[in-house]
Amino acid sequence: MILKITSTPREYAWGSHSLISDYLGIEPTGKPMAELWYGTHEVSPSVLVEDQSQTLLQKLDGQPLPFLLKLLAAESPLSLQAHPNSTQALAGFARENAAGIGIGAANRNYRDDRHKPELMVALSDGFEALCGFASSEQIILTFDALASVADLKTEDQLGAFTDILESDGIEPLFDLLINLSTEQAGELELGIAAAAARAREVGFELQSLEVIHKLHELYPGDIGVVLSSLLNHVRLSPGEAIFLPAGNIHAYLAGLGVEVMASSDNVLRVGLTKKYVDGAELQSILDFSQAPVKVFSAKSLASGLFSYETPVEDFLLYRAELSGSTVMTELNLPAHAVFLCTAGEVALSNSIGEREVLRRGEAAFMAKDAKSFTLVGSGTVFIATSV
Repeated sequence: MILKITSTPREYAWGSHSLISDYLGIEPTGKPMAELWYGTHEVSPSVLVEDQSQTLLQKLDGQPLPFLLKLLAAESPLSLQAHPNSTQALAGFARENAAGIGIGAANRNYRDDRHKPELMVALSDGFEALCGFASSEQIILTFDALASVADLKTEDQLGAFTDILESDGIEPLFDLLINLSTEQAGELELGIAAAAARAREVGFELQSLEVIHKLHELYPGDIGVVLSSLLNHVRLSPGEAIFLPAGNIHAYLAGLGVEVMASSDNVLRVGLTKKYVDGAELQSILDFSQAPVKVFSAKSLASGLFSYETPVEDFLLYRAELSGSTVMTELNLPAHAVFLCTAGEVALSNSIGEREVLRRGEAAFMAKDAKSFTLVGSGTVFIATSV
């Protein structure tokens, strides 16, 4: 079974007005188009192109896919956030149910009982993200640059932060920062933002200072601006990827990408947002490991076929790059799959004789009853499935 599917754009405030329409030819709505979801998640399930009154979940008799494929288009930064592992999600979901917190309540942390590892692949050039805690050496380099041009109070604070980091590590410093009062956080952010502006003026060329400047313009007084100085900054070229396991603190800053994740909507936030923030709960699920981000490219499997390798079983992601003379044949898939065409035009056929043509910005579902497929044409197709 092959079915063309479509999705209603998610109109989050950080979404882009142009990236999805410019890159993929999808009709603009005049509002920010932040995400398009391709899957069965109950928040925004895909619908059948031939019958848009029917969702893909209904067509599958209520059996959800274990993964969710997304297009994500950020014009401004997303909230600073992390996602739970399976044990944490199960416990948190049950705890909030027992407390009588409604699934749609603004102060709900766990909207389902599932974990949410995710993989992001850049489509646009210069896709930017904050991802995981940077090394102490890198953080101190930023603190020293800020302190050298800061006012006396901010200089003293940065010195104290450095002492904590060197003696006790990243977790107590993070704990101190997220437990500041709103007034204290606002004063600290303004002091650090002013120092970052001066440091840039006198010639410090640290990317962390650029990030502080950009975030301050959007979220003055937000502790997330300060927390950004603790994190790795990455910039992806088209086709490059990052994998975000449970507990990884991150925020996408700008750009268009294809994202695949376990089918969950559990998001715990700590800054750069006007939504509900539960710092203590987020801290309880965080991974405080400090290491550079692994930016990686897809592994070549055959001519024109690539795979993005991750350590989870919820999803597998492939990318097919076809020229007019390229034919992808008889690739076996272990489960249901979603195909998303991001460039050109390709014909998708399966082993039982069904066929659909996908043009740029179009997607299709292929059931596991046809374990192999063929792609013919000229273009780029992302293929999401599970183990």
